[in-house]
Amino acid sequence: MRIVVGILGLLLMFATLWETFESIILPRRVTRRFRVTRLFYQVSWAVWSVVNRWLPSKKVRETHLSYFGPLSLLMLFATWAFALVVAFAMLHWAAGSSLNVSGGPATFRTDLYLSGTTFFTLGLGDVTPRTAMARVITVGEGGMGFGFLAIVISYLPTMYGAFSQRELNISLLDARAGSPPTAGELLRRHARFRGPDIISRYLQDWEIWCAQLMESHLSYPVLCYFRSQHDNQSWLAAFTAVLDVSALIVAYGVGDAKWQAQLTFAISRHAIADVCEVLRVRPVAPAADRLPPKDLAEVRNLLAESGACKCTEAGDQKLSELRSTYEPHLNGLSRRLLMPIPSWGIGAKFVEKSKRTAWDRITSESAGPKAPDGGESGHF
Repeated sequence: MRIVVGILGLLLMFATLWETFESIILPRRVTRRFRVTRLFYQVSWAVWSVVNRWLPSKKVRETHLSYFGPLSLLMLFATWAFALVVAFAMLHWAAGSSLNVSGGPATFRTDLYLSGTTFFTLGLGDVTPRTAMARVITVGEGGMGFGFLAIVISYLPTMYGAFSQRELNISLLDARAGSPPTAGELLRRHARFRGPDIISRYLQDWEIWCAQLMESHLSYPVLCYFRSQHDNQSWLAAFTAVLDVSALIVAYGVGDAKWQAQLTFAISRHAIADVCEVLRVRPVAPAADRLPPKDLAEVRNLLAESGACKCTEAGDQKLSELRSTYEPHLNGLSRRLLMPIPSWGIGAKFVEKSKRTAWDRITSESAGPKAPDGGESGHF
């Protein structure tokens, strides 16, 4: 019986260490179907999202969802640590519970206590190993516990650095595409410059951002659950806006702008598909058309103002094909992560709403009435 428990303890220890290695140290996605870490997030997120439905207001629900990412990470670390403590306690029990204990014989509870104090390097000294095998197990656990805590501490700055880098571009997108970001608003705010080079350079920056996000979120999938600072912003909404604009320019664009849009669309769609694969999210067809025919004409007008596009019926068909390659993935992620997908930013209602943003106030002041001396009136 003790041999069987010892073997189970070794299996539990190596399985936990392997999960830790794959989740923290291995810099690539894991394609193995069954993973304890993935199961942990599926169960914990299912419980968290069910509780979220019972909260009274949208703001409270969004705040509640924002806690899941950091808390789940701490719970995952605690689960790994508890599994290792139990595994070493099983090894001590399999070795005969050879411990110096005052007040009676050692039991499995004593083994568990010694394992916990050793793993967290407390060194209380009230329970000590008595045989050579028990000392070897204790020394091995002490070194492993020290290394485990060091790896966990070094992991957090790396992950939060990736999160900060992601959020920087999302915040910058607010001034260019609104909040939440939309393709229509991005085109509307850039239309006054009538230059394809501006959007082309901007899509080049987002090509790099998408590649960085793909690398970080495939290596650390928990980042997908980390939400942005503001309720109307998210990394999924930013992806949606970038994919929408890229699809428009690929379908209708010409010249260098179309070439850059193809590159940005390719890496963005690749990133979204890989994130769905890592999170085991199936594509879901949208319940309603995000760009009905009555709004398509307005999108084409906004795109034509940039001077780099030629709107044709063939472009309409191409746009529909491109949307079918990424919108189901976005919709699946939206349902899983409870992150709404923004609209295309079309229609009078959306335009009136966008006029209340800081961007419109600044541009309205800069384009205000002229002062009597010929200069512009204002506060500057």
